[in-house]
Amino acid sequence: MKATTNRYEYLTKTPVPQLICRLSVPTIISMLVTGIYNAADTFFVGRISTQATAAVGLVFSVMAIIQALGFFAGHGSGNYLSRMLGAGKNEEANNMAATGFAISLIMGLAAAVLGNLFAVPVAYALGATETTLHDTITYMRIILAGAPFMMGQFVINNQLRFQGNAMYAMVGLMAGAIINIGLDPLLMFGLRMGVAGAAAATVSGQIISFTVLLIGSRMGDNIRLKIRNVHLNRHYFKEILNGGAPSLFRQGLAAAATLLLNRAAGELGGDAAIAGMSVVTRVLMLLSSALIGFGQGYQPVCSFNYGAGLKKRVREGYFFVVKYGTIFLIGAGLICFTFAPSIISIFRKDPDVIAVGAAALRAQAVTLPLLATIVMTNMMLQSTGKGFKASIASASRSGIFFVPLILILPRLFGLFGVEITQACADVLSFLLAVPLAASELKSMK
Repeated sequence: MKATTNRYEYLTKTPVPQLICRLSVPTIISMLVTGIYNAADTFFVGRISTQATAAVGLVFSVMAIIQALGFFAGHGSGNYLSRMLGAGKNEEANNMAATGFAISLIMGLAAAVLGNLFAVPVAYALGATETTLHDTITYMRIILAGAPFMMGQFVINNQLRFQGNAMYAMVGLMAGAIINIGLDPLLMFGLRMGVAGAAAATVSGQIISFTVLLIGSRMGDNIRLKIRNVHLNRHYFKEILNGGAPSLFRQGLAAAATLLLNRAAGELGGDAAIAGMSVVTRVLMLLSSALIGFGQGYQPVCSFNYGAGLKKRVREGYFFVVKYGTIFLIGAGLICFTFAPSIISIFRKDPDVIAVGAAALRAQAVTLPLLATIVMTNMMLQSTGKGFKASIASASRSGIFFVPLILILPRLFGLFGVEITQACADVLSFLLAVPLAASELKSMK
């Protein structure tokens, strides 16, 4: 009871900027480390060939789908349990935690089995060519085998964050990231496993993260995951859907967007264009991971205080993270625009890859500061249980606007149209996010 009281006092009484900074430091570190080891795979694979780099970029869509399902169960259960803790309904929070975790394992097993059964047609659907097919299938089969661990660790990580225990979440993710980065060169070059080594390193890191996070969930005042608390019924499915659908839309559409992007790039520029866009995706993921980590520090503050009826603190937190997120992205955008060719060449010193990647990176650097409003609006809507509005906000960047643009712009402008699609989608997403945020913030006054 004392631990629960202390958590309530901490999340509702600590000054909002101070609280967000405390909670966001470990999440920023976690997300940056995750972004670094995602980039590490691309870096080491880039030492093999342009075709191998393209193959890893193609499988990124599959990884994005796995992440989408993991975040769906993680954010859905995490948002709800945080609001229940804020309202003093601890039994409901315990049931949701166990149910969300169980659902992630079921989905992970299904993805591993079905994905490996249909690996060849999936590879072709992703945009694999005769030169990239073997590496694509090799990398994808191993990644899919680790799907249950990947989804499970996303759920535990998010549930820990929404309980206000971001430090445990950080340790779990960092442990896996360190293992991944260490194993990449050993397996790829020391044991000469090539792209299979990169995939094995990634899955090994996910298993370590899963194990460490599972242990962490049983420490301190964290909710214990118990089989008897699993309730696969309509009530919990509905709440997970309400809180997790925005994440599913965001990550799922990101996977679809990556697939369409790769296919358009491959048709217009071949393997080099796919590799160039893949590198840009990883670079932007690294930058946005810091922003998302900052926003994740706001999420438990938002959901817990909303559940406790302290809406003024929800508003204050929103304006705080948008302001400083925008400032950070202005600086990052300037660096990316100025040094775009040098940044791309770190991953692959192929003139064709650099040409495509630098142009796309500069286009996205211009609109990068808009991401703060887009991302934080989605997080605020999602954390307050506004599932419909949050789903619209999350679907905009990679779906509502991106999909039509990636089908239209390349037809009008060729490869240049591929390079500017995401930047154009970001502008339109920003224009949509502003009124969505304003209407909700107004109702909290």
